[in-house]
Amino acid sequence: MLAQNYKRGFTLERLKTVSEPKVKYDEGGFYINTISENVKVYFEDYYSFLETSYDKCLAELHRVERELDGYGSDWVETRAFYVAYQTILQLAAKNIRSYYTDGSNFGVVMTPWCLGTVLLEKIESYRDRLKAGHVSTEHMPENHFYVSRYIDEIYRKVLLNLFDFPEEAFKMRWQYSELLKRYSRTLQNITGSLQTVMLMVKNYGI
Repeated sequence: MLAQNYKRGFTLERLKTVSEPKVKYDEGGFYINTISENVKVYFEDYYSFLETSYDKCLAELHRVERELDGYGSDWVETRAFYVAYQTILQLAAKNIRSYYTDGSNFGVVMTPWCLGTVLLEKIESYRDRLKAGHVSTEHMPENHFYVSRYIDEIYRKVLLNLFDFPEEAFKMRWQYSELLKRYSRTLQNITGSLQTVMLMVKNYGI
């Protein structure tokens, strides 16, 4: 259980009755060949990694919030740094909870490095939306430009520390991104083919 509040999406009881052919069992327990990488991942290892990462994330988040409380509004850049740090950790915690509790999509089960890459890109997306003014900034310093700048400077290091990854972990990101794009293109092709068939059916009255 995640922080004593959130249950695993794919519990042992569910895995025992699931009909998904990609879910298998051996002496190590239930596992799946991941959709994005086709790599063998045990469900117990996956959830244990999320639990450890989430606990570490919450502990660091509480520390950062205490630091933030120690600086008044005059400390504009210092507060911006800690708000950026806080934002990265909040996004990480939110996504870990989402993946942990999802019991409808086996695509959320992935290797730690792939998960780290996914979170990396989610934070980049948030940063870009913040820069474009598409994110609420009520909780941020008046000039949120500093926040987006500090997010840009520290987000990779924060995630590496959070997951205890080596530097080379994110050097693989192009491979994971390419795999996800490939699956996306495949789904688009399937959708396009189905639409073509339906159009033929409609035109010829089949």
